[in-house]
This record gives sequence, C-alpha cells and structure tokens, in this order.
Amino acid sequence: MIDPLAHAPDRVTICEVGPRDGLQNEAVPISADDKVHYCDLLSDAGVPILEATSFVSPKAVPQMADADDVFRRIRKDPGRIYLVLCPNERGLDRAVAAGVRAIGVFTAASEAFAQANIRMSVDESVATFAGVVQRAKADGMWVRAAVSTAFGCPFQGDVPVAAVVRVCERLLALGVDELSVADTIGVATPNQVVEVVGALASAVPPERLGLHFHDTRGTAMANTLAALELGVRIFDTSSGGLGGCPFAPGATGNCATEDLVYMLHKMGIATGIDLDKLRAASRFIQGKLGRPLASRAYTALEAADARAARIAVAG
Repeated sequence: MIDPLAHAPDRVTICEVGPRDGLQNEAVPISADDKVHYCDLLSDAGVPILEATSFVSPKAVPQMADADDVFRRIRKDPGRIYLVLCPNERGLDRAVAAGVRAIGVFTAASEAFAQANIRMSVDESVATFAGVVQRAKADGMWVRAAVSTAFGCPFQGDVPVAAVVRVCERLLALGVDELSVADTIGVATPNQVVEVVGALASAVPPERLGLHFHDTRGTAMANTLAALELGVRIFDTSSGGLGGCPFAPGATGNCATEDLVYMLHKMGIATGIDLDKLRAASRFIQGKLGRPLASRAYTALEAADARAARIAVAG
C-alpha cells in the first residue's frame, strides 16, 4: 500500500497568529489586560511561536495601539519565540524599547495587493524594510518575513509563481531567518501548493519555509496535507480561526489552530501544543468578542464536552 504522507515530518512547528493577525481587524475593542491574558493562555498551551502584537501606526490599526504595553506585560517563557510585526524603522524603535527579540516584516507577491495594502510597490516595500532587517539582525534578533497573496490576489487575480520565487529570494538575501508564504484570500488548492512549494524548493531550505493558509473556501486542511507530503514543517494558524483578509469578500479567517492540531495529533505528528489548553485560550477570547468562533474542531470539542457534562449531571 502506498503511503501518501510518506514524506511528512514527524513534528510540525506552529506559529500562532491569533493575538495579532486574528484580532487586528476585529471591530470589538479588546483591552490590553485581555490581550495579555490571551497571550499567556496561548503560552500555557505550548505554542512554539507566538505572534503577540504589531508595532504599526495606531491610526492605521487601532486594535494594536497598545502594542508597547501588551508586549512588555506578556509572559515570556524560555525556548518560545514571541514575535511582533515591525513594518518600518519607527516600529522597530518601539519594539526595541519594549524588549522585543523577534520581529516580522511583510510584503506581497502581487504588485496590486502591495499597492492597496501598504501603498508601495513590492520593490519599494523590500527596500523600506531592508534597513529594519539589517538593524534587527545586527542586534541579534530573529527575523521572519511574510509574503502575502502567493496563491492569488483579490485585485489582479492569478499571481505568477515566478513572482513568488523572486520576492522570496530577495527576502532571503536580506538575511531573514524564516519565510511565511501566504494564501491571503483563501483561494489556494493542493495542486497550487505543489506548484508553489516545488518552485521554492531550490531557493528556500525546507526548515526555513512556513505556509499560511486561510480557510475561506474550506481548503486549508487539504492544502496542509499537500504541504506535509512535500516536507513542509512550519504552519501559521490562529486560535479559533480568528482573522481573515479584509480584502477577501466572505473571508472566514485563518486556518484554525485547533483544526490543525487535532488533525496532526490524530496523524501521529507532534506539535508540542496541548489541545485542551489551546481551547481554553480560544474560549477566553470568544467571550470577549461575544460571537462564535470559526474553528470546526473547537466547536465540536466544546459541544462534546458540554454534552458529557449534561449526561454526568443527569446520570
């Protein structure tokens, strides 16, 4: 019998993006105290990389206006990476003052998306944060770069694979430690994953390549399986399935951490994450948002526990 996952890794690293990517576009203001508690619950769950906040302009992203306060107060466990988004020199100045040791920068594979999202061309964006990366690396920081719209763009449609490879090569040349290649609007299918990851194989070492899937069209798990078969071992997810691209109509958010952890553990692939403690973090932030979460695994497991509790009381 042929094993379709014969090349899958024994362990996967998850970058939890809920506190930043998950919350940044939420209309309900979340207090700094609640953000700190949410981050600490995710640390309790064992997430190896936690994207805690974003040092962007408070006018541009009001939900992240308290980044300095939040980052200073979250618990920093040894051996865990606490990542923040730093799009420019001003953001890096703030991050350094707050004690940050790991930063993320971002651009796009699509020129149209780069112009709409950050009002720069791809080349201009890379040039803008080249100095950020240089300063951060000189200070001994860990640097991650995100490439959005690698599988499709809401403005230009298809994105050439060559454009994805080109921007990834430029980012690696700057000295970033890891790349996160994103299906920003949730249009990717497994054959695209094979094509893009295959094209990147000669440029990006597998231990430095992460993928960021959205479940807008219900393909995040299928895309993850395709990536696992190709040996990808780093994935971005958001607890409860929070987040989503504001430019994607009907977007249901990032791939849910609970969904991926449930599937991987059932497949015998380790993550180091405690699913029950992860659900506690999602349960907490769900209460603050006041609405159901998108994660299928979270919803199903919560319902099963509630049913078991009712039976125990009745019995």
